[in-house]
Amino acid sequence: MDHISDSAARAARDLRVVFSRLRRRIREVARDDEGAEGVLTPSQESALTLVGKHGAATASALAAAEGVRPQSMATTLAALDQHGLIRRAPDPDDGRRQLVTLTDSGRARVEGNRQAREEWLARAFEDRFTEEERQTVLSALGLMERLSRP
Repeated sequence: MDHISDSAARAARDLRVVFSRLRRRIREVARDDEGAEGVLTPSQESALTLVGKHGAATASALAAAEGVRPQSMATTLAALDQHGLIRRAPDPDDGRRQLVTLTDSGRARVEGNRQAREEWLARAFEDRFTEEERQTVLSALGLMERLSRP
């Protein structure tokens, strides 16, 4: 294996730690802004967001996308169903399978969470950073974008 510089190792470690903390904080913001559907577990919130991104999908496809066992996804979807956030309908291509989609309440929750998170981040940038610091973050994000590409 090629030698990894100290700065690359530190950047990798620090970035992972900061992103983990920021991800946790962003999730807290969405939980602080909960709707009438009540408290969802992190896995339920994640699955709800996933259904929103995928549109109509089978439970097994959602499990694969989330990297969990189909049984775990079935349990998570059952809870979301009880909260009235998803609906299931027969797959028109294969009646043995069901397609999962968001209800209007589920869509509103996903959109509300997204909006609350974006508003919190924008407010935090406005309140905690100078214009020059915000421009530095934007420049760094441009560089970080390269890490997300294959």
